[in-house]
Amino acid sequence: MCSQSTAGADADTGTRGVGGTWRGAPQPVLVVSPAGTVREANESAAALLPSAVPGAPLPAAAPAWLALAHQRLAAAAETASPGDSPDEAGESVRGEAGDRLLEAHPSLRDDGAVVWWLTDLTDRRRAEEAEEAVRLERLRTEFLAEASNQLLASLNPRRSMEVTAQLAARHLADAAVVVAPALDGRLPMTYCGPGGRITRHDVHADACSVPGLSEALQGFPPVPSRWIDPAAAPEWVVPPGFGGPVGSMAVTPLPGHGVPAGALILVRRSDRASFSESEETLARIFAARAGAAMSAARLYAEQSAITRVLMRELLPPPLRPLRGIEFAGGYRPSDDSERIGGDFYNVHPGTGGDEECLAVLGDVCGKGLEAAALTGKIRNTVHALLPMATDHLRMLNLLNGALLGSRSTRFATLVLASAVRSGAGVRLRLTSAGHPAPLIVRAGGRVEEAATRGCLVGVLPEVRANTAVTELAPGETCLLYTDGITEARGGPFGDEMFGEQRLGETLAECAGMPAEAVVERVQMLAAEWVGPGRHDDMAVVAIGAPRRQHPGPAAAPARRALPDLPPQERHPV
Repeated sequence: MCSQSTAGADADTGTRGVGGTWRGAPQPVLVVSPAGTVREANESAAALLPSAVPGAPLPAAAPAWLALAHQRLAAAAETASPGDSPDEAGESVRGEAGDRLLEAHPSLRDDGAVVWWLTDLTDRRRAEEAEEAVRLERLRTEFLAEASNQLLASLNPRRSMEVTAQLAARHLADAAVVVAPALDGRLPMTYCGPGGRITRHDVHADACSVPGLSEALQGFPPVPSRWIDPAAAPEWVVPPGFGGPVGSMAVTPLPGHGVPAGALILVRRSDRASFSESEETLARIFAARAGAAMSAARLYAEQSAITRVLMRELLPPPLRPLRGIEFAGGYRPSDDSERIGGDFYNVHPGTGGDEECLAVLGDVCGKGLEAAALTGKIRNTVHALLPMATDHLRMLNLLNGALLGSRSTRFATLVLASAVRSGAGVRLRLTSAGHPAPLIVRAGGRVEEAATRGCLVGVLPEVRANTAVTELAPGETCLLYTDGITEARGGPFGDEMFGEQRLGETLAECAGMPAEAVVERVQMLAAEWVGPGRHDDMAVVAIGAPRRQHPGPAAAPARRALPDLPPQERHPV
């Protein structure tokens, strides 16, 4: 590394040019006298340092870091022991030269001059910076992907705020605070400290006391973190267990769907660097995703609350015994992902102990939400007509007029059943309006079809129907059902209807069972028959006379007393 060819280099201010000794060196070379004067510079060095000409003082010809390193090396050489090796006199140094990054390796000659071998590291630095940029971008992409997956995993507003705070504290700062819009003068706060622990508090405070928070809650662009004095932040902003003074703080809005979802406050300790511009940009991108998730969760929660209220008026209610009469019901919508459909039922108790209870079961044309909306209208109308429940035909005609006067083009079929205790049994009045006639299961297993017929509701100007009167002895049951049961297709090949005959045989096996057990049995067998196939809405209501005592071993069920006629002849309109 060290050269001994120094002929003519006898003066620090010599004017020696670039000699042949260093001209062919594979890298830039500077030869500098102990006093700091450039003696030689090859072409590569002159290209890097144009001012490095022979005779020029090194501070004027080279960067200050190189001149300072040479000065230290020359001073060390003067005080070195005679036995020291020249190559051990100095270490390499690195610094900027314009837009280039250079590394200088010194080699001490016997005459005290220093040969500086220069290495251009600019391309290597650019490659390293590009590699680091790619690494950081990959980490940010992974973080944003993780954030999206976790934020979209829940539609619970509270959980969305907690996930936002945890992700921000883990990847963007030492701690994070999610502030929801003010509610009754309170700021709902979700804190996440350095350990990832979540705490929640409602703070009675003014958002204007935190620089940029009031603006962020209104959806305005964030204030740069360098403009925020962390010393001015109130104590309620700092998460519990933060453990150290606040060194820097960033406030970012959480944009939502139309209205801001809140604000995100990032907090760092004083022993960490402040937020850089790229970190603030990443925080804004994360906040946009978090705000969208929080807004969606809040909207879903509001809609769910509204839906629950409306569902209470549309879902068939749970039935229970009334006035000493057993009532039980079951409902299965056509689509298992939906909760409501076109079938409905309800039981209205009489006002006095000796008044009839009215059971209503119906089927609206169609299925899904549109059909359910009409069922709600019919149920409300029937409820308003309860004072006329003693006259089924009049009640049906008033309902018919209400449907004809509405904008709906759908129609419905109904069956009305008025029940009252009669001694140990139950007296029934049954009226069908375009609906399958109720089936009665006698104590011995005989199945009878009630003798009631009628036309559809909501089609013709007048509803015509006849009312059947029957008595249920203790242990006997009357079943009201929709055609979703009998027309359910399934079986071995998936194309055969469940049918009225099969339903009758099923009911014959239920002789003596309580009303609730009859409903469960019918629903179970119909579901097994359909399997995973498509089906219409299914609804059943059982009305039973309570047994006075447990019967002995059941006799073989009798055959169903139904004429073997096609459905259209059995239920004429």
